[in-house]
Amino acid sequence: MKQPEIGIPILFRCPISLDLFKDPVTLCTGQTYDRSSIEKWLSCGNSTCPVTMQKLHDSTIVPNTTLRHLIDRWLQINCSHGYDLDYFQTVDDSFVVLKHNLQSMESTLEAKVEALEKVIALSKDLPFENCPLIQLDFFQMILELALENADESLNFEGNIMFVEKALVCGLKLLPFSDLGTLNMLKQDESKFTNFLILFKKGSFMIKKSLCHYIVAISSSLQSKELLVMLGKSKILVQELVHLIENKLDGYEESIKALSALSIVEQNREVIAKENTVKALITYIVNAPKCEYRSLFGLVMAMKTIETLLVVESAKEDVLDHPNGISEIVKMVFRVSSDNEASESAMNCLIILCQDFMNAREEAICCGILTKLLLLLQSQCSERTKNKARMLLKLLRSMCNRDQK
Repeated sequence: MKQPEIGIPILFRCPISLDLFKDPVTLCTGQTYDRSSIEKWLSCGNSTCPVTMQKLHDSTIVPNTTLRHLIDRWLQINCSHGYDLDYFQTVDDSFVVLKHNLQSMESTLEAKVEALEKVIALSKDLPFENCPLIQLDFFQMILELALENADESLNFEGNIMFVEKALVCGLKLLPFSDLGTLNMLKQDESKFTNFLILFKKGSFMIKKSLCHYIVAISSSLQSKELLVMLGKSKILVQELVHLIENKLDGYEESIKALSALSIVEQNREVIAKENTVKALITYIVNAPKCEYRSLFGLVMAMKTIETLLVVESAKEDVLDHPNGISEIVKMVFRVSSDNEASESAMNCLIILCQDFMNAREEAICCGILTKLLLLLQSQCSERTKNKARMLLKLLRSMCNRDQK
């Protein structure tokens, strides 16, 4: 059986030589280096810590016996399984060279694209223990490279291809990387600006990839502030809505991204004011009736409309849309096997019917009562049936009040 590739853990490598520690020693800054490497650094007249660049108030170097013991133990365990140090060094050196080729100013764009393709191929084997792709933080490096290329050079086909590959490569590594890394967009204004430039000027492939990054950002508590920043960006919201309105390549990814941005209450006002609700209703109108691929998009669109109805302008957009109420009524039983879609549609109608008489009247004219009765006789969940009963009760009480 082929042995899995195991690289040297990043904590076991000297930051200067990038080799496995032979004699680890620690400076007053708390950073650890291989003795020969740090002694060479200090003998050259340097008086700072190579990693932190802090001034050394004490040049004493202390043996790190704990780390040395851990390395010895790690070597014993892995060498007992048939590995040797040369094997580890060979595996890791190839990744170090790959990273160098991507970062080097001397590498051509073609060489960098080729390096990204190698990373994508290597990422297919993830996860495997002590993977150098993760230990050497390829994810952060690749994302930074993509953002650095968000300028006028996007007009060149080769540059667009590089950014496309970099973003796809980053998405392959994303599930195994620290989501907190995405906060680089919040911490560096130029990176945030470049993210928006990529969305405005990039290809459809770039825009679809960026939508996936937005969804990832929404899934991390570490990135809530960044999600607020993105949701308050009119440029970003307008671009997302544009894709949906014109049903361009990536419109379903845009719905997911808008849904993710709407999670945060502070974002909803901005999102609602950019015709998002009207665009989503039009999407629902034109979505294929019996296509499985569109099912998730329908549910997500309906849930996003529900989320945005806390904003008054969003309610008005539903009423102003020629198919607004009628499409929401259809969604109550349109996807009969999906409780989420039905519940979101009924929640929308509860909100609208409570506030607007014309919404109640139109819903009844569009057959909401029949839909609700069918739903009560269906195999849907008890929770969905309770929601149907709630809407029926509301409509009855409101109709009685209107007639007085």
